[in-house]
Amino acid sequence: MEKIQRKSKVRDFHQAKWNEPIIFELHQQGERGVEIPLSDKLVISEVGDGVSAIPNDMLRNEKPKLPEIGQARVLRHYVRLSQETLGSDFNVEIGQGTCTMKYIPKVNELLIRNPKMMALHPLQDESTVQGMLEIIYKLDLCMREISGMDHFSFQPSGGTQALFAMASIARKYHESRGEGDQRDEIITTIFSHPSQAATAVVKGFKVITLHPDEDGFPNIEKLKAVVSERTAGFVVANPEDTGIYNPKIKEFTDIVHEAGGICYYDQANANGLLGITRAKEAGFDMCFFNLHKTFAAPHMCGGPATGALGVVEKLKEYLPAPIVEFDGEKYYLNEDLEHSIGKVRAFHGVAQTVLRSYAWIRALGPDGLKEVAQTAVLNNNYLYHKIQKIRGASAPYVKGQRLEQVRYSWEQMTAETGVTTEDVQRRMTDFGLHYWTSHHPYIVPQPFTLEPTESYSKADLDEYIAALEQISKEAYENPEIVQNAPYNSTIHKLDERDFLDNPEKWCITWRSYQKKVKQPERI
Repeated sequence: MEKIQRKSKVRDFHQAKWNEPIIFELHQQGERGVEIPLSDKLVISEVGDGVSAIPNDMLRNEKPKLPEIGQARVLRHYVRLSQETLGSDFNVEIGQGTCTMKYIPKVNELLIRNPKMMALHPLQDESTVQGMLEIIYKLDLCMREISGMDHFSFQPSGGTQALFAMASIARKYHESRGEGDQRDEIITTIFSHPSQAATAVVKGFKVITLHPDEDGFPNIEKLKAVVSERTAGFVVANPEDTGIYNPKIKEFTDIVHEAGGICYYDQANANGLLGITRAKEAGFDMCFFNLHKTFAAPHMCGGPATGALGVVEKLKEYLPAPIVEFDGEKYYLNEDLEHSIGKVRAFHGVAQTVLRSYAWIRALGPDGLKEVAQTAVLNNNYLYHKIQKIRGASAPYVKGQRLEQVRYSWEQMTAETGVTTEDVQRRMTDFGLHYWTSHHPYIVPQPFTLEPTESYSKADLDEYIAALEQISKEAYENPEIVQNAPYNSTIHKLDERDFLDNPEKWCITWRSYQKKVKQPERI
């Protein structure tokens, strides 16, 4: 393809492409990185050989089939893979809308690599982990202040699991009051995260979905029409995934409370709210924050994450156990919660993620947290006004300020050029930028969702805007350039569109892949 002339703000980028094999394919029989010496006879005489004490029914019948590969080749393998990956340390990541991809302070990574942190084990005696329990407890206190809730659990491993825990609490709360069979409906909104409806369904609730009014706000008259003695709860994100904040949310929670329901709040992304609004004043009984979003812990390809779950006093006894408490002298794990829903994951959370978030909050302080929100909103509104000037782009629903993100639309450009949001998504990778469309179904036509957080400078935002301007220009002048993209990425246009939705095409492990293609195992 003829080289396209671009403005200086659009990066001349080409992704590294190594066609790197899977590490199992690099296996060479007998190759070693490190030769581990046998234990000294004196050590064996004192502590045993480390194997004989293992019960026979726990021993493998054969050695695990791990790849055998030298140190230098291991290093090259993972460095090459890293060069084929986009991420928040590599590129401007505002295109990962709703996921709050922000700068993670590297000093906090040093904290979690402290040998004492790395040696922690969840089965240690409480007396040996007082420092970590103190950090969990003090992060709980910080979260109480930020949200207005009275108690927090850090056990859920992410937002969806926190939503599942909150649906479980709502179920058990009503059961304990003798209304479990009666209250079988959860109300949510179409622009809230799909996990809100999904987790309610898993807990056996019927889901009622509120659609927006002409401005994009949840319709309060529709809420009044569906709330009843069958209402178990109301779950919502605010702002919703469009970036629109509902200023009348307290009216919604009041209506549900009057009917006897529980209100719980998806605050996975609270970047635009810190120090400005709280769940308590909005009338919520529960909320959660994703520490791996708002509170500067990395996503790490889906984990280790934490959905910090907060509740008001009346729901404390329903939290997943244990929770960390302090008796004035020592910190301890309280397992004795009368109505606990039980564990939603093993043990009591990811200590490293908790430490990162605690360090971030302590470094910023209350004024710094509020500045995070103010900067995120400023960045978002700068982007909002610039993008609406790009030919073919729009921001549906209420005009004016949005909060920390916006769900935009290429509907006009698609109608006029045939270029879709998926085409733009692939073309953005040619500039080294990530771009997310939306959850399905596409309620906003031809959507793209951007969230510029507080981490990004004006120069970062201008680079991203310039790439969108370039793609719009191409779409109107020569749409095939965009439709045939990418050109500079590690992969090109996929022939099939159902690979994510068809389990027959999933290969979670190397060996499952071999079984599906009927190849013999190579090791």
